[in-house]
Amino acid sequence: MCGIYSKKYAERSMPPKRIKILQIIPTLDRCGAEKQMVLLASNLPKDEFEVEVVALTRTGPYAADLEQANIPLIVIGKKFKLDPFACFRLKNAVRKFKPDIVHSWLFAANAYGRQAAIACGVPHVIAAERCVDPWKGAYHFFIDKYYAKKTDFIATNSEGVKDFYVKHGLPGEKFVVIPNAVEAKWTRDKRTIINHQFPALFSIGIVARLWKQKRIDDLLWVFQTLDFMEIKFQAFIIGDGPERDFLLRLRDNWNLSHCVHFLGARNDVNQLMPQFDVLLNSSAYEGQSNSILEAMALGIPVIATDIPGNTDLVVDGGTGFLVPDGGDFRLRRRMFVAKIIEFMENPGLRQTMGEKSQRRIAEEFTLEKMVERYAALYRRTIVC
Repeated sequence: MCGIYSKKYAERSMPPKRIKILQIIPTLDRCGAEKQMVLLASNLPKDEFEVEVVALTRTGPYAADLEQANIPLIVIGKKFKLDPFACFRLKNAVRKFKPDIVHSWLFAANAYGRQAAIACGVPHVIAAERCVDPWKGAYHFFIDKYYAKKTDFIATNSEGVKDFYVKHGLPGEKFVVIPNAVEAKWTRDKRTIINHQFPALFSIGIVARLWKQKRIDDLLWVFQTLDFMEIKFQAFIIGDGPERDFLLRLRDNWNLSHCVHFLGARNDVNQLMPQFDVLLNSSAYEGQSNSILEAMALGIPVIATDIPGNTDLVVDGGTGFLVPDGGDFRLRRRMFVAKIIEFMENPGLRQTMGEKSQRRIAEEFTLEKMVERYAALYRRTIVC
């Protein structure tokens, strides 16, 4: 009898079981979805959640952040689009961790991760759709719709992304919109000079991966026009990618090396970005831009294309300007030129919009709010 009472007392004294979350993502490259996943994994309450991360293809710079947060990382090493050996290794990782929820991010991880979760009998699955993806064809949407039937929820970062996927046949009732977040370190308490040779000139910033989606060549045309008009400025492009060599050749062919600087991938963006007087985003499609969020948190006004994702962040005429994307690239480029000049000629407008930007981020896009929204989603999923 004493043994029975002792057992019951021990069970009552034990701490509640933590919810085990397995985050699966293709890589840990320095990109938007990867950044948000690492922020989430590193900041979920450790007394309530046990988190492990799987990188499906390869590791990357954000692995250091996971290590610092003591989050275990497994790299599967997928080499091909259809890689049965990667499937086998992923299933082994799932079986070993025995998660309560598999949360997969982006197309490859959504396909491989959900298949592994189903095969291993994981009770709950959440997928993440992070971007308007015009590159997807019928084959991709077939896979998305097939696995959506076996998914508890589909988490996304903007209404624009949700609308895109609902139009392509995914069930709207399964979507949960949780905006991206900005870390507290993005403040403007300390300004640093990117290039001390040009401290008095108007500074234009771009923070983006250098690939076609971002349309950096459009902005080089904008800079060529400003230079032709003999307007004094310095433009700084932070980021790397497959378009780098092409963009460097284009810059040099247009004789812009004196005013356009490619800084490459950087670990100190939060120290460099405060120097910008304005941030530009000319993307053809987005999910929800981290660089726009971070610039707004620093009180830097933004000029961006009026695409889904950007329109969730930038209040046109309030925290920055939205440029009509449309089909006329000439009009888009001219609008960028006009809005840059408007900011150059009106420092008071920059300051007012920057202050409104900071307030908007502080009210709606904090890390604490994002983490709590995901924690609530996980709790809701477990009791479904």
